[in-house]
Amino acid sequence: MSLFRLAWYNLWRNRRRTWITLVALAFSIMLVQTSHNLSTGVYSQMIESGVRAGSGHMTIYRSNYLETRDEKLGFDPQAFIHQLKSMEAVETVLPRIYLGGLAQSSRESRGIVLSGIDPALEQSINPILKRLPAASQLPDTISRKALVGDRLLEELQLKKGSKFVVTLQDRQGEMVSELLRVHAVVHSGIRHLDRSLVMIGRQRAAALAGMPDEVHELALIMKNGVKDIPADEIEALLPANQELNLYFWDEAMTNLANAIKLDYASQQFMFLIILLIVTIGVVNTLLMAVMERTREFGTILALGARASVLHQMLFLEALILGGLGLLIGTFFGSLATWYLVEKGIDLQNWIAGELEFGGVVFDPVMRAVWEPLWMLKIGIYVISLCFLASLYPAYRAGKIVPAESMRK
Repeated sequence: MSLFRLAWYNLWRNRRRTWITLVALAFSIMLVQTSHNLSTGVYSQMIESGVRAGSGHMTIYRSNYLETRDEKLGFDPQAFIHQLKSMEAVETVLPRIYLGGLAQSSRESRGIVLSGIDPALEQSINPILKRLPAASQLPDTISRKALVGDRLLEELQLKKGSKFVVTLQDRQGEMVSELLRVHAVVHSGIRHLDRSLVMIGRQRAAALAGMPDEVHELALIMKNGVKDIPADEIEALLPANQELNLYFWDEAMTNLANAIKLDYASQQFMFLIILLIVTIGVVNTLLMAVMERTREFGTILALGARASVLHQMLFLEALILGGLGLLIGTFFGSLATWYLVEKGIDLQNWIAGELEFGGVVFDPVMRAVWEPLWMLKIGIYVISLCFLASLYPAYRAGKIVPAESMRK
């Protein structure tokens, strides 16, 4: 009888114990694979939502702007923006202006962030603007019409069509004011943003700040998301005399990046605990098998077999157990992932309102993505754990003294 057949036979001598270990192993693999695929999908949704409403997959700033948010650190993108737009990997380029100021109505005043945008470019990309009907979009880049956050509108005691005044400091240090009209109300779901957001056309904002043709941010939206970003090619287009720097999304949106890293680290820790518990179960199964078969192993050794034969047999038992658990767990993990890719989990059934994470509002329908390489990686990891779990039982089996074991 071959060692493989003997190891298979030995596993099923105690069917109940083997099935309990196998189910625990398969369930753990399914849980880890499905959870990882779901988390990766949700993280991707968060990143896409964040970069389209925020800094883009890659962003161009003047040196020190990201650290200081100094409104004087603008730049003129006209020399290279058309080259960026013509790159195959780039979906669109979004020039933006950010100005701190004060919004005043006849009754109240509030601190705001005045955003200057190109409506024609933003409305098909920015998730905040995509929710608005066409009639509520800003008509052009020079109009005095403004989009106002719903909480700010409430605090200023304004309504759609009302006029209000924006006051800020221009490039020369002078206080300037502009009369604007509420064109539409926006709701981002982020509390602090909805209390401070005022969007107007970029040219109107630039004229108000005394920085014509300049922007603070050039957000690049890539066709393939965060994959295969040609950073070197983009950086080569930047003129050296403007002191411009190129940033990846995680450098420009540190709150979101750190929130994802922290969540993923805690998840990995939980995965490790789950797999270690399963490893202990495999050790227990094999160790009990050794203790129950002490007389049998002693007889094998007395007939002249080497201890290495027992080692190989127990190694095979562990690998068979791990392989079966991997196949069953991956099968059900793939079924669960398929369901989560196609249907997802709609959190609106349990949670009212917007879902915010790391300063970004994301889709309440959580969907998984396929990560076959990671699923294979976790399979190799589980097989390795099962092999390591068999080392101590194999060591105990090799230390059996035939004469003593025959008396038991």
